[in-house]
Amino acid sequence: MAAQGLSSEDVAERQGRYGPNQLPEVSGESPYLIFLHQFNSPFIYVLLVAAVVSLTLNQKLNAFFILFVLLINATIGTVQEYSAQRAAAALKKMVPQYASVLRDGVTRKVDATELVPGDIVFLVTGDRVAADLKLIECLDLLIDESLLTGESLAAEKQADVSSDDARPLAERVDCAFAGTIVTHGRAQGEVIATGVHSQIGQIAVGVSEVDHIKPPLLKRIERFTLRISYAILAVIALLFAITLLRGADLQDVFLLGVALAVSAIPEGLPAAITVALAIGMRRMARANVIVRRLIAVESLGSCTYIASDKTGTLTVNEMTVKEIVLPDETRYCVGGEGLDMHGDIQCLEGERHTSRLSSEEPALLDLVRCAMLANEAELNLYQGEWVASGDGVDLACLVLAAKFGFDHQRIQSIYPELRRIPYESENAFSACMNRVDGKLMVHVKGSAEKVLMMCRGNSGQVLLQEATVEQQLLTLARQGYRVLACASREISDRDVDLNQQLSGLSFLGLLGMIDPLRPESYTAVAQCRSANIDVAMITGDHPQTAMALAMELKIAEAGSVPVTGSEVAYAVEQDEKRQANGDAPVALKQLVDSSHVFARIEPTQKLQIVQQLISNGHFVAVTGDGVNDAPALHHAHVGIAMGKRGTDVARESSDLIITDDNFSSIVQGIKQGRIVYSNIRKVIFLLISTGAAEITLFILSVIFMLPIPLFPIQLLWLNLVTNGIQDVALAFEPEEGDELRRSPRPPKETIFNRLMMERVIVNAMVMGGLAFAVFAWQIHYGVAVESARNITLLLMVLFENVHVLNSRSETKSIFKQRFFGNPILLIGMLAAQAIHIAALYTPGLSDILQVEPVTLQAWSTLLLIALILIVVDELHKMYWERRKSV
Repeated sequence: MAAQGLSSEDVAERQGRYGPNQLPEVSGESPYLIFLHQFNSPFIYVLLVAAVVSLTLNQKLNAFFILFVLLINATIGTVQEYSAQRAAAALKKMVPQYASVLRDGVTRKVDATELVPGDIVFLVTGDRVAADLKLIECLDLLIDESLLTGESLAAEKQADVSSDDARPLAERVDCAFAGTIVTHGRAQGEVIATGVHSQIGQIAVGVSEVDHIKPPLLKRIERFTLRISYAILAVIALLFAITLLRGADLQDVFLLGVALAVSAIPEGLPAAITVALAIGMRRMARANVIVRRLIAVESLGSCTYIASDKTGTLTVNEMTVKEIVLPDETRYCVGGEGLDMHGDIQCLEGERHTSRLSSEEPALLDLVRCAMLANEAELNLYQGEWVASGDGVDLACLVLAAKFGFDHQRIQSIYPELRRIPYESENAFSACMNRVDGKLMVHVKGSAEKVLMMCRGNSGQVLLQEATVEQQLLTLARQGYRVLACASREISDRDVDLNQQLSGLSFLGLLGMIDPLRPESYTAVAQCRSANIDVAMITGDHPQTAMALAMELKIAEAGSVPVTGSEVAYAVEQDEKRQANGDAPVALKQLVDSSHVFARIEPTQKLQIVQQLISNGHFVAVTGDGVNDAPALHHAHVGIAMGKRGTDVARESSDLIITDDNFSSIVQGIKQGRIVYSNIRKVIFLLISTGAAEITLFILSVIFMLPIPLFPIQLLWLNLVTNGIQDVALAFEPEEGDELRRSPRPPKETIFNRLMMERVIVNAMVMGGLAFAVFAWQIHYGVAVESARNITLLLMVLFENVHVLNSRSETKSIFKQRFFGNPILLIGMLAAQAIHIAALYTPGLSDILQVEPVTLQAWSTLLLIALILIVVDELHKMYWERRKSV
């Protein structure tokens, strides 16, 4: 079968058995049903009650406004759920349309969806693998598997080495996987898995599932509105019963109930939350964070744990030579990252060199020149930008040469190449013969073990201190470096077989290279620590490399041990056995809790780790850029994809996209998320405390058997017009400055926590009590009820003007805040007061509201009474800070 390939009959039979080679279609609900489901929430029920109340009171404009906000919220929720279908569609694009296959003894191109297990497929450089393959033959085959494994280097493949299916994907050297890219060489392989059975198909199944994890804000709002709803019903029922028992007119009782409902329901809350989220979205965009789902703005600020991919997220995803070690043990550090041609070469004894070194360091120059000549990559300047092609290791060597001032194209023309042995994975070296200054020179670059063997004489005599070099090699490896060795020798005959000249070489030194950390990653991780956010590295890379980088970033401490994919698989297996026996699973939990570094992790294992973190009580943000990250991005509370290097799958599975691929941008996103949540709490406090003050006013009036202090239409005016302007303006509050020094909110913390409850009670009692005192005083001295209501309404407007200043911070004194820090709020305060004063003098409107102008003296007196609220709130802030510090 291998020589002829499958026959047409075999293909037809297997297509019927295995189905087409394509990813699964998402069979989700229609957008219309998803849209309707958005109204199944306690929060929506409260708003619908508010709309009905508004219609009952003939406030059609208010009812329309509330319903319009409901439509906005429903649209946001629909987009959030519908994204699962787009994520699966993006995964489908990773599978190519055509493949070169051997059938009936003839090689031909077929639609990739027609591939079946048993097909013989041919691969060449640049191909995207169409299905999972078992390699039969391969020549110098390198495959970029970073989208599946997270490895920054192309994987070397070998057909003559058999690997167990239980091994991690990164170690299965005899397989090629669907969606990966051939970067070098040729191969022939037999299809072993297609469609949903392939590795990429397994991922597609994972991300096509509808995610039912609710964002933190929605959870808190739902709990909050349920409690408010119960409280409203309880208070209304109580007062309704009291007034009926006293023999009040049924119409008056109904009017009282409507007034209480209007007082308690925070009509402006949904609009203010939407505005706060939208403002946060714009601020995050300026910090290079694009928000795909509006609710994710606040969710990022809620996170307690960031599970970050390494390659391309914490690192630059470009191999870079960082250390050079010469045979005499002289060591050099190399500056710069990736394709950046700038970077000083600094001797570790302290001598600093510029990019062009003099002839006083011939040993160093010989090493760099060798690495440049034994090289197959291309690096060219095109329209002001460096265009690179070739193996990442070879490119790193060319960049190193550029830092020394070498123009590799010019050097290759000066030192013409006469012979070449290209790099092959089984040989682990590359070599070339060049004419250098009239001499024939052989240059070799490759693995340290292979090159050291070449640095022996024909008699096996050791030409260098191997023990010293091996110690240097071990030191670099422990630091997470990939180590290359370089060697050369002069020969006399250009016509000899180059392979026969690869002994007795002169050892030139070692190159330590690594996919380096982004410089800004250090600060970003430190800021996460100061914000009490755990950071973990989850990568498909080697455990030693991952641990070295994690320790450098201080994600892990000295003595820490990384968790490997095989350990995760074993823990999952143990948990499954425990569950089968009726015991609680504990193995994976203990394993995840034991480390912040996870290496050789496969896509399904990354998802398992994230799900375990969520079950441990964390709000988890996951970063990544590849297909391997998609399931975890999709199922986390917040999925963060990289914009530059991120795949379509990663971006479609995420909530946020970092446009500059900069981990530090995530920290700015966290800061903005915390600002958003803080502003939402400020808005809620303003609305609930003023509503509670109105209820207090009514309760006191009922207790002391006074007339209704405010009509429902006056309350609607107060809540939706005067207060409605200010609560939206409060959503524009800037940062307070200590957002990244605060601990994350406990995952189970409610919006209405102890601090909020205390402040609401204190401020509501002061506002409601003083308003009742003014109302009762007027009634006692014979002022007409209509005039008493007019004065009481004006006092409540002034209370709200003053109270919005108290609401700018939960703990910081208003005298320590920038008064003009939020000009929109100041304008809103003035506008709210101006609108109410204008209503006093506007014919028609004043009649509807039953208000009339007041004297300047009366207005000044009421303002002084309202300012008492600032004194009380400041005293409470001082009390809270003192109690917290004890």
